[in-house]
Amino acid sequence: MPNPPAPAFLQLFEPDAAAVRDELVQGLLAPHAHVAPKFLYGPLGSCLFDAITLLDEYYPTRVEASILEANAAAVAEACGTARPLVDLGAGNCAKAAGLFGALQPSQYVAVDISVEFLRQSLARLQQAHPALPMLGLGMDFSRALTLPPAVLPGPRTLFYPGSSIGNFDPDEALAFLRQVHAACDGGKLLIGVDLVKDKAVLDAAYDDALGVTAAFNLNLLRNVNALLGADFDPAQWQHVAAFEPVRSRIEMHLVARSPQVVHWRGGERRFEAGERIHTENSCKYRPDDFAALLHDAGFRGTRLWTDERRWFAVFVASA
Repeated sequence: MPNPPAPAFLQLFEPDAAAVRDELVQGLLAPHAHVAPKFLYGPLGSCLFDAITLLDEYYPTRVEASILEANAAAVAEACGTARPLVDLGAGNCAKAAGLFGALQPSQYVAVDISVEFLRQSLARLQQAHPALPMLGLGMDFSRALTLPPAVLPGPRTLFYPGSSIGNFDPDEALAFLRQVHAACDGGKLLIGVDLVKDKAVLDAAYDDALGVTAAFNLNLLRNVNALLGADFDPAQWQHVAAFEPVRSRIEMHLVARSPQVVHWRGGERRFEAGERIHTENSCKYRPDDFAALLHDAGFRGTRLWTDERRWFAVFVASA
């Protein structure tokens, strides 16, 4: 029996060490220090996030999957079948693979910034689905979403699961969704959105009892050390995450356990005990508010499905 074809792969960005260094230094030297959430990922960070999705406290992955499974036929009817399926932030590709039966895509395009992790995930998936043309795109789509000609022309279904849209502030989310609208090429957006709910449920989802999310957040310091030549000691930092109701978002921080000076090539910063580095936001929406955001981005014909507790929503919107 012949071996399945290897999936095609395009790396659409080359890491610019100087630009990465500048971005990190500017964030670390800001009055309120911050590091972009994309620096949470990498080979270990991606594996830790996969582990987070298996935790009892982390409901989004589980609830989103149940919504898609329960409404597979209706989602397929709304999205259309036999179209290119473009998976933004594909990770291990498992969420999109669960849709193959319903959507019957003509091409599967997996997009992620964690290049090596994506290569491995896509290679395994191609073995399981040898007849489906697959393409991996290594790119930072948070900066710009421009799909290459190797992606079959539209109409396409763009899939953005896991409430990842919450990592953008609302103004940033609107700008990003306008890029998604263009990339759909007359097709549909299928997107998962985490909804506002009890603060205790939200807090537990981002600060689990086993400390997996803490390890995920602290691993960012290891990534910064590698990229910047810094000397952060993760043991001197603490993971903190909580729902901030005024801005309707989870805010994730690293908090200095003690006074310390962190050095990197050409610079340093003193952190006092209790001082924070802001690492991630995760905005939570009410259904009507997110539908209005989609409308402002140019989408029409919005449909949504939720679970019984209305903890999570899956939207389909037409471009």
